[in-house]
Amino acid sequence: MTPAPRRRTRRRALLCAFSGITLMLSSVFVPAASAGRAPGGDEIDKTPNMHHLANIPKQGPLAAPEAYASDLAFKGRYAFGGNYEGFTVYDIARPRAPKVVAVVQCPGSQNDVSIAGNLLFLSTDSSRSDDSCQSVPKPATEKSAWEGIKIFDISDVRNPRYVKSVETKCGSHTNTLVPGRRGTVYIYVSSYSPHDNYPDCLPPHDLISIVKVPLRHPEAAHVAAEPVLFPDGGNPGDPPGTKWPNFTAATTGCHDLTAYPDKHLMAGACMGDGVLFDISNPLRPRTIAGVRDDENFTFWHSATFNNSATKIIFTDELGGGGAPTCNPEIGLEKGADAVYDIVGKGDHRKLEFRSYYKIPRHNTDTENCVAHNGSLIPVKGKDIMVQSWYQGGISVMDFTDSRHPKEIAWLDRGPWADNLERPAGTWSTYYYNGYIYSNEIQRGLDVIDLRDRRTDRAKRIELDLLNAQSQPNYFD
Repeated sequence: MTPAPRRRTRRRALLCAFSGITLMLSSVFVPAASAGRAPGGDEIDKTPNMHHLANIPKQGPLAAPEAYASDLAFKGRYAFGGNYEGFTVYDIARPRAPKVVAVVQCPGSQNDVSIAGNLLFLSTDSSRSDDSCQSVPKPATEKSAWEGIKIFDISDVRNPRYVKSVETKCGSHTNTLVPGRRGTVYIYVSSYSPHDNYPDCLPPHDLISIVKVPLRHPEAAHVAAEPVLFPDGGNPGDPPGTKWPNFTAATTGCHDLTAYPDKHLMAGACMGDGVLFDISNPLRPRTIAGVRDDENFTFWHSATFNNSATKIIFTDELGGGGAPTCNPEIGLEKGADAVYDIVGKGDHRKLEFRSYYKIPRHNTDTENCVAHNGSLIPVKGKDIMVQSWYQGGISVMDFTDSRHPKEIAWLDRGPWADNLERPAGTWSTYYYNGYIYSNEIQRGLDVIDLRDRRTDRAKRIELDLLNAQSQPNYFD
């Protein structure tokens, strides 16, 4: 997600812009014929091949409407669900009957999660009074305010233990793991939107922070490098006041980085730029190719490689995740996925645009909907992805033909509320060991079984670990 109500002060200008636009989008639109009528409340509408197995509502201090569920990571029989107020550990050994193992309260949006060894890494991207789990909000204009990465020991999943924090410039909106040598891991920290009045987040901030973590000695974790990814300043974006949705964000850092360690590659979704990097040297990411789409992309949000690393899906988070953009007025090319082929070899590789993909259904004007987090479904010889669309629900897309991506399954709930005061819908949806898991912002964890001859082979693939922003090589 991009702007959110509990974000730090320096993001408020962007949030207000999107919020004002959300209020102006007051026309009512009708669901596409393929979707039938819009489901109401918790009612589910779906294709016959999607089987909803279970839902676990948000728990305890993580259950409030402002406690947004966020990203997911997986280790063994456990799923770890981020939440703006902390994280939840689920036992998913029986997907039809998942259980809550632990609820950890530790406020700090977005609390995106990643796992390496027995360590869990939590992104804090809101200015806090300190690095503790008892912190309270504090203005980013104050030097003593804290935000960055928190590290937990999850050797005992029932009792996660907070062991270390690392402060990073502009906080940590998202984090991406890249394995290192001799029992180390690198955390690539994405953050953005600097300001002259923020002592810990000053312009131009065209960099990322790389935190080095010795897995056996996490107390020694530290910022090992701050490489500048955009020495030319990146995309300057459109001037303030540009009419929405014909608006492109300026690049002031990155929103999300997806590494493919086995291929020594990384895809960067960096606000106004989409970038392909070489990460052969983890401390020195090197740009191979970059693209822009100032006509249809407002905010480059996230990226997913296909398994052979010959394609990248970039997403545009039009409206920051808080606006109803799945409608006829916005159309099918904004707030969508963009499919790019990687052509050429070595340093001569380029990104060539092939097509857009957006869910072929219209949502009501009380549903925030835009492309968001997803992962591959591992079918050899095919490129298939499952993805969140906030209140647009879950979509399964086949992009084997990069010029003609098509939807092969979907699941959608009715509007969470009769207004857009708070975001809802599915934040992150990933395929793990035969099932689809979705972290729903307001409704909690969903488990779905996709039964389809085109994807059933994926059920044979089993992983011990999945961080969607650190893609595994499923077949080589």
